[in-house]
Amino acid sequence: MEKKENTYKPKTTRLTADQAFALNGKIPPQALDLEEAVLGGLLLDQDAVTNSIDVIREEYFYTPEYREVFKAIKQLFFNSSPVDILTVVEQLKKNGTLEMVGGAYKISSLTSRVTSGAHIEYHARILSEKFIQRELIRVSTETIKDAYEETTDVVELLDKTETNLMEISDKNFKSDFQTIESLLYEAKQEIEASQKAGGVTSGVPSGFRDLDSATTGFHKGTLIILAARPAMGKTALALSMARNMAVDHNIPVAFFSLEMTALELTMRLISSEVEIPGERLKKGDQLRKDELERLHDVGRLAKAPIYIDDSPQLKIFELRAKCRRLKQKYGIKMVFIDYLQLMSGNSDNKNGNREQEISTISRQLKALSKELSIPILALAQLSRAVETRGGTKKPMLSDLRESGAIEQDADIVMFIYRPEYYGITDGDEKGPTAGMADVLIAKHRSGPTAEVRLRFQKDFVKFANKDVSFDPGYLGSMEGNTNFDENGAGSMVIASKMNSDNDFIEDEDSGF
Repeated sequence: MEKKENTYKPKTTRLTADQAFALNGKIPPQALDLEEAVLGGLLLDQDAVTNSIDVIREEYFYTPEYREVFKAIKQLFFNSSPVDILTVVEQLKKNGTLEMVGGAYKISSLTSRVTSGAHIEYHARILSEKFIQRELIRVSTETIKDAYEETTDVVELLDKTETNLMEISDKNFKSDFQTIESLLYEAKQEIEASQKAGGVTSGVPSGFRDLDSATTGFHKGTLIILAARPAMGKTALALSMARNMAVDHNIPVAFFSLEMTALELTMRLISSEVEIPGERLKKGDQLRKDELERLHDVGRLAKAPIYIDDSPQLKIFELRAKCRRLKQKYGIKMVFIDYLQLMSGNSDNKNGNREQEISTISRQLKALSKELSIPILALAQLSRAVETRGGTKKPMLSDLRESGAIEQDADIVMFIYRPEYYGITDGDEKGPTAGMADVLIAKHRSGPTAEVRLRFQKDFVKFANKDVSFDPGYLGSMEGNTNFDENGAGSMVIASKMNSDNDFIEDEDSGF
């Protein structure tokens, strides 16, 4: 017996305004006298048409007849034709809607309500408020109706409702353009901020001096892609950046982890903060006195504004909803996503092309960064082409897996390259390669490409500036040995960190 494919999909309904009002049994918000006044003003005053045609929308008119009249006026304006009673009547004849609106007499009667178009913008604003009220009623009624449906996915309903409400706000309260005067002021503010920062960073700082010098920080509305092969340290670098932002600069950040649990990330943060290898923390090894003191001294980390979400199989619309709430509630200034290829697109694209789905996700991440006016950094996997390529095996833009759209949508594309991982231990023009990692800025929409060398501290799975080898605070708990020599001169005996090295750890994924 042939198996039939289940093609059933939950219905997603979009109520019309009339259906919503019929369900509520109430007269919708409207202002028919003002609709007539606005149309009358447009018919009487050509300047009123020029000044207000772009701020008035057909939907503002509740009466279908008046919508048709305004549509005719707009057509005349776009055709550079004069707007008056006679030309509007002729345009309605061409549209075949003259009789529907009440004939020529109805058009002429509209001018009897006003003497000029002097107050047309104020009247139009009232019409827009009535329209917004009608839209809110429609969306709310639609949400209530869908909420009663047993087949409705609750998460999708939440996202749909939030999107509809945001759409009402975006269409009615956002300006379509900005004057050069306002933009110059905003640009001047940024320049002054850069000057105060000493020319290093005017965006969100990563905490890595050379990287911030190359990028000037991560700026609002930008999408940053950090890509590498497995075991290169993508999560470690992203987590180090998040820690630097939140702890050192008190910048609220959100970290969405689709691969590791929130507890695993927290253990990594503790290990890197107190500089005790994660393997020792996990195995329950007996800690020294100084290590126990450092372990209890994580107050700065506890107070850091880091918000971690480890929801698996996160969908793009769930991410949007969560980021909006975090922005509204905690004022987050940056979002980290680990990692992009583990995200899901729309639920109705399960049998679709994965490359198209990744393209959609990257586009929506870019749109989200612009909407919330914050930078978003998404981790990404590179293809195996890196491993099969000869030479130094440095990643290239063509190595991004599953979608070339990632490269197109991103403002910055960075790769992690660890020469030591591939057995390259000889130094190069940037200095020693042992224990080092290069961050390759392969694409930078607002600046030059660059290569930045950082120190990779494998034991603590963290990155640091290349000239930092250990935390000076490590010395604070050591006691001086006053009997070191016959003169009793004070000195310190510092245990080598190599004593706690685990020689069997090859990469970050094989251990902690």
